[in-house]
Amino acid sequence: MATSTNYESPGLVTQNNSEYYTGEKTYVLAASGTAYNWPTELTPLIWDASATAKAINNYEVYIDNVLMTPTVGGYTSDSVATTLTNSDDPATAAQTITVNYAAPIQAGSLLTVRLQQNTIWDNYQSYQYNTLKDIVANFMLSYVGTDRTILRAKRSEVIFHAKRGLQEFSYDTLKSVNIQELTIPANLSLPLPQDYVNYVQLSRIDSAGVKHIIYPTTLTTNPTAPFIQDNQGIPTQDDFGNNLESQQSVTNERWRNANQKNLIGDSLQFNDANVYNWEWWKMAYGQRYGLNPEISQKNGWFTVDNRRGAFAFSSDLQGKLITLEYISDGLAYGDDTKVPKMAEDALYAHILYSIISTRNNVPEYVVQRYKRDRSVKLRNAKIRLSNIKLSEFTQVMRGKSKWIKF
Repeated sequence: MATSTNYESPGLVTQNNSEYYTGEKTYVLAASGTAYNWPTELTPLIWDASATAKAINNYEVYIDNVLMTPTVGGYTSDSVATTLTNSDDPATAAQTITVNYAAPIQAGSLLTVRLQQNTIWDNYQSYQYNTLKDIVANFMLSYVGTDRTILRAKRSEVIFHAKRGLQEFSYDTLKSVNIQELTIPANLSLPLPQDYVNYVQLSRIDSAGVKHIIYPTTLTTNPTAPFIQDNQGIPTQDDFGNNLESQQSVTNERWRNANQKNLIGDSLQFNDANVYNWEWWKMAYGQRYGLNPEISQKNGWFTVDNRRGAFAFSSDLQGKLITLEYISDGLAYGDDTKVPKMAEDALYAHILYSIISTRNNVPEYVVQRYKRDRSVKLRNAKIRLSNIKLSEFTQVMRGKSKWIKF
């Protein structure tokens, strides 16, 4: 008589509560000199063998809930010493802690390794995402092979289309907006972030933590070729025949030195006689015939200087705290990029359509079917990731019928 076997898949959560919330791992001490593995899902341990400062070393060691004293090279006491070892294999990023102990510490004691509270914590929210590596592996398993949708496909081909899909999704579907908090220096310039693709919003932060949007401006520009000219106005060349360019644009220099308040009419009033001078439009822009919406705000302005690869700000923003929100393509840090689980199916559909559409002898109606499937799943992912809550929407719309009295 045949018997059926029930197979139970393991759960996806691999950390217990203490690992997730407090970043600690507890081990039962075995023989002295035993090495204990630190979970790769947690923030990597950092130890500078030449220092004991907590700003450098990010973990603490406890034996039976008693904190060991940090010293150069590791945590030690009269009876216990620990050392941190990083794996030589960058693919695993495994770390081990070796514990050597003597009396009164005994085998069976509890060893607790705990990340310090000031550690940059990247453990939270991890369950919301899948890695691009897992996406590729799952696609190869489920869609490629005998009796599958795609008979043959190289892993490199799948990785290429997965990365291209992740790039496209990052621009308008995924939550790929990074936010940097920066202070504008005296040169009124900030370099573009390393993984920058396009900006979303720049805001000035006031003393209460409230953000005030900084808008781009067309009042000035950023020359891409500030040539050096002779007295005839002809660009001069170097010994190799290339045009010489100035290190500093005169336009940018004048903008940095300008009094920005004059540009929005802050220094003049309606009853000022200068308003009626022939130069009124230079000093009181917009006062005579009404405000110009482009300049009717006092939060400052910025431009993108593509020649220098930097943001250029108006002089009234010097020393101000700002936030820079920008889009990354999601591929800046290797193939271990995070993909929201709500967009996972859409990425599978994108890879599937991209591969089928590039194959020969595939009927056009089949290609169009997978194209429509990709479009539908991408739309669903956008709706899910937009995170629109009905209660929040109705709260905002309650004021739509409010009477406005004049």
